[in-house]
Amino acid sequence: MKRLLTAMTVAALAACSTTSPDVIQRGDAQRLSTVTDATVLSVRAVTVDGTQSGVGATAGGVVGGIAGASRGNSRESVALGVIGAVVGGVVGNAIERSTTREDALEILVQLKNGERRAIVQAKGDENLQSGDAVILVTTGGKVRVMKAPPVVQGQRPVS
Repeated sequence: MKRLLTAMTVAALAACSTTSPDVIQRGDAQRLSTVTDATVLSVRAVTVDGTQSGVGATAGGVVGGIAGASRGNSRESVALGVIGAVVGGVVGNAIERSTTREDALEILVQLKNGERRAIVQAKGDENLQSGDAVILVTTGGKVRVMKAPPVVQGQRPVS
């Protein structure tokens, strides 16, 4: 029984993904990204809701069904198996949703051309504040906001 609960937890956590600017997805490695300069207008804390992929509900249903079916005589075990599967599915879904929820930031920026953009990303190591110069790194349609590196005057690009 403990092994099944462990397997359910691992399956739910495997469905986790992050929007952290400090984590690069494997598919985004070695891809050319577009960099855009901007200025932070505001930053506010938000919560990114957890996923409900069905992995948690399925794993919970299996665990609950097996646990319920292993109790009582044959007639009781069928009923308990069904009840266990339903309860396990609900619990598994709740576990998946809560373990994939993450604290994030909604960052409102203004581009050099005056346009404004809002980006939601998980909290990273950098502390962004209004007025900060930032860069928007776009890779495969996903955008990360990072503090802009200092510009060195009079230095030519390496060719």
